[in-house]
Amino acid sequence: MTIADSVFPMDNGGSCVPLPPEEENRIVSELIKESELNLREGNLYYVISNRWFSSWQGYVGDCGGMLSTGEQSSIDQNAGVVHSENADRPGPIDNSDIVSNGNNYEGNDLDIHRMLVEGTDYVLVPQKVWERLSEWYKGGPALPRRLISQGAAQKQYSVEVYPLILKLTDARDNSVSTVKLSKKANIRELYELVCKIKGVEQKKACIWDYFNLNKHTMLAVSDQTLEEANLVMDQDILLEVSLDGDHSLGNELALVPLEPPRSSMSIAGGPTLSNGHASVSSFNSYQGSSVSSSLTTVDDKYDNYRGERGGLAGLQNLGNTCFMNSSIQCLVHTPPLVEYFLQDYSEDINMDNPLGMRGELALAFGDLLRKLWSAGRTAVAPRAFKGKLARFAPQFSGYNQHDSQELLAFLLDGLHEDLNRVKQKPYIEMKDSDGRPDEEIAYECWKNHMARNDSLIVDVCQGQYKSTLVCPVCGKISITFDPFMYLSLPLPSTVTRSMTVTVFYSDGSGLPMPYTVTVLKHGCCRDLSNALAAACCLKSDEMLLLAEVYEHKIYRYLETPLEPLASIKDDEHIVAYRLKSGARKTKLEIMHRWLDKYATFGVSVSVKGGERKLFGTPLVTYLVEDTLYGANIETSVHKMLLPLRRASASTKSHDGKENGFVSVDTDEKSHISNTQCEPSNLTTTSTEQDGTACGDSSFQLFVTNSSGLGCEPIEKDSLLKQSQHIRVFLDWTDKEHDLYDANYLRDLPEVHKTGFTVKKTRQEAISLFSCLEAFLTEEPLGPDDMWYCPRCKEHRQATKKLDLWKLPEILVFHLKRFSYSRYLKNKLDTFVNFPIHNLDLTKYVISKDGQSYMYELYAISNHYGGLGGGHYTAYAKLIDDNKWYHFDDSHVSPVTEAEIKSSAAYVLFYQRVRSKPQMEGEASVAHTGSF
Repeated sequence: MTIADSVFPMDNGGSCVPLPPEEENRIVSELIKESELNLREGNLYYVISNRWFSSWQGYVGDCGGMLSTGEQSSIDQNAGVVHSENADRPGPIDNSDIVSNGNNYEGNDLDIHRMLVEGTDYVLVPQKVWERLSEWYKGGPALPRRLISQGAAQKQYSVEVYPLILKLTDARDNSVSTVKLSKKANIRELYELVCKIKGVEQKKACIWDYFNLNKHTMLAVSDQTLEEANLVMDQDILLEVSLDGDHSLGNELALVPLEPPRSSMSIAGGPTLSNGHASVSSFNSYQGSSVSSSLTTVDDKYDNYRGERGGLAGLQNLGNTCFMNSSIQCLVHTPPLVEYFLQDYSEDINMDNPLGMRGELALAFGDLLRKLWSAGRTAVAPRAFKGKLARFAPQFSGYNQHDSQELLAFLLDGLHEDLNRVKQKPYIEMKDSDGRPDEEIAYECWKNHMARNDSLIVDVCQGQYKSTLVCPVCGKISITFDPFMYLSLPLPSTVTRSMTVTVFYSDGSGLPMPYTVTVLKHGCCRDLSNALAAACCLKSDEMLLLAEVYEHKIYRYLETPLEPLASIKDDEHIVAYRLKSGARKTKLEIMHRWLDKYATFGVSVSVKGGERKLFGTPLVTYLVEDTLYGANIETSVHKMLLPLRRASASTKSHDGKENGFVSVDTDEKSHISNTQCEPSNLTTTSTEQDGTACGDSSFQLFVTNSSGLGCEPIEKDSLLKQSQHIRVFLDWTDKEHDLYDANYLRDLPEVHKTGFTVKKTRQEAISLFSCLEAFLTEEPLGPDDMWYCPRCKEHRQATKKLDLWKLPEILVFHLKRFSYSRYLKNKLDTFVNFPIHNLDLTKYVISKDGQSYMYELYAISNHYGGLGGGHYTAYAKLIDDNKWYHFDDSHVSPVTEAEIKSSAAYVLFYQRVRSKPQMEGEASVAHTGSF
């Protein structure tokens, strides 16, 4: 796509004519689309402060899908960023709030603050967009960054916002300097840069991996990338310079790559470099007897350390890797995994699985587990393991904070595929349930699953649940039994909400009554109607009409059953009109007005003798007559007001107060602007109306339009124009206030009162069981998760019900504390009370297989703080000495059982408690993979 230069303003000595904002929007949008069609490694992108960029977006509008989400941006929650007519043109580009090394605008090698979040703190724009913005607005500084590709199987492009920073120590004078280059740069480029900085001939230079100020590996000149060499952010490298013509440095090793010594800490018997990196090819060359002998050495060393409390090694933080350290500590203290990876598992490595990682992830994890269990109390640097993550899971590369549960899910799935005993996965066509017994379907599903998936992870970590889908249209029931590796439990406060709705009788058979019901937060209006129907004992021949009342008028009717409840805010006022089912021709909506002689409330509408204000809640009913006269309206009014009739008409005092009637507050205002509404007296006698016995009244009725601006008086013999919706004003006089108690029409409660909530104490906190019950509660699928009904041949918003069928030996609970959307990121610090001992889940498992479902807690992944700036740690129990320890990166300390319960608990790890008869029976049965 080519954009003519003529459309751009010319820079004539700094005086250029600004383009209209719409033109800037168009140009930038086209340039963004052009860059998306030409993604190539090495393309330049520029970092721009979101503070400035959001103000620019407010000026020109949303450009090609690029959305700034900062507080400065003008965001309409339904339509995104829109151009504001009142937004001023922003000043020069200002990146000063994200640049970390002062106001030095020289060069393009400036750093930005660590831990910044894209879309919140900064945005990335293609080079051509930056050039145009810089031409139009000037300013800066320019912060260019390169596009790199990551991932072994599928290439993923990302902008390297934070290049690799290495601390270079010169062995000649121990001086320290900083080197910055891409992690995708190779060792040869590192040598060239270091030698240029230090003025050294490359043939005389030797660079060492100097992590933790210890020599690890000599970095030989090659095309190996810095990432592949396991160099991490802010680590040290060491430069040694040889004498002229002499490639030995005194007593140091010669400056040539050395064959790494055979290490007893090899991965499944394979050789490892001194930094813990192993290749698959070297693993293959060491299979056979050498594998067994090496593993025997490892096991002996492990047994020695068990007496020295093995398993108490911490993990060094490599730069915001606490999320990774937390998950790893939980896994390496999982007894079945410890037992497995400290033995010879080489035969289980599946190098041909296209869904796996050629065994490399399992090898790297096994090597790390062995190091942690043999390192005593010395912290281990998981650099090789993080390198594998960056290669196979680019989403965890870099040095930003990530989610420990997301990493855990990747690790469990990756380990399973790398250790899958099934080499060729058969194709299996799933059968429909067709009313067959659950036991038959569950066995069939598990058998089919095991035919394709058979590994240690399946053996100990996978369970099975029953999923029931029901079509809301045809009633088709679909039942499947699916495997799970962990259970993500919602906190009840994130699943349900309490809603207070006032129910009005449209036939005058009862007083209005507020009901508070609990519904699914992500449910629909149909769920609210069903809950209200149960609460108010709705009869089979009745229905509910939901409506929102705003400023004493019907703001909207909630007549769409699938309208999401999220559209109803907590501070709104919702009413339900209880109506007879059947023929409904004309909807009658009656709004109440009061002639305020003293102007004590509301918005003034001048009329003769005072001001008319709207008050109270409108009444709604349906009229079934084909021809509508004023008398029909009067009859309906009297019927609906009948329950409000006072037991005895009381005397109204004339000091501004009515007996039993509280004047409308000043905040109850009407926006009625009609000033041409002179009332025409219409006196009716209730005894003249069928079904009424209200005595005399002097109601004045006016028909109005949808906007409430015009009104005409209604006489008894007035013939009303046929319409599906008739709106009427009912003007109250002192006489009506004496006859009826208008308080029932007022003081509508909010949907949810948030002003007086009390913070829950630990004793009042929710339990793990309530989270599990929320997980198992039937709920409708979301609009974006529709189910294709095989009977209707359409996508339907089915209801879904989960039931636990089979639980694994290792049961992992993920507490869903984080919620993400386009506009909101939130974390719940609710305290969840979870059992440490004797977690009995028997009543939640619907199959009767005779298994024990009693569990003991052995590890917790914790998250402290908020989003972005939080910190992960782990609690783990050493089974041998029955003691708990706190793993906070490198630091390991003992803790008591009372300390491990906190609102930071994020992922809970439980192990099944087996009875002696079960253990003896299982010991005599070889592994068959059967259900």
